[in-house]
Amino acid sequence: MAQTIRPAGSRSTTGRPATGSLFATDGRPHPVQDVLMVVTGVLGILAFVTAMFHHLHLISSWSGLVGILTGLYGQYISKTTWERFALIVGIGASAVGFYLGMAHGGLFGGVIT
Repeated sequence: MAQTIRPAGSRSTTGRPATGSLFATDGRPHPVQDVLMVVTGVLGILAFVTAMFHHLHLISSWSGLVGILTGLYGQYISKTTWERFALIVGIGASAVGFYLGMAHGGLFGGVIT
């Protein structure tokens, strides 16, 4: 709790500048985690939006499934709170799209008879 009270210019015990934000990064780039975060978010939005239309159940269910899997792997390797927060939002949107897509016809509904 003391770390959030320190002024922004002060140094923490680790030697990095304290920012006072919950979403502060550790000051290092994380390109793999950032790509997984963006991919999960895009797939989550795609799955959520296409789940609102019954005839697009193939897109919503597949994009939701892939979004859930990429988000879970991103959670496994994430380093910062911001990455975890964005991944959870993407996983949630992907899951809603996946479940509604499954309810509307599933992964193979109408394709395999």
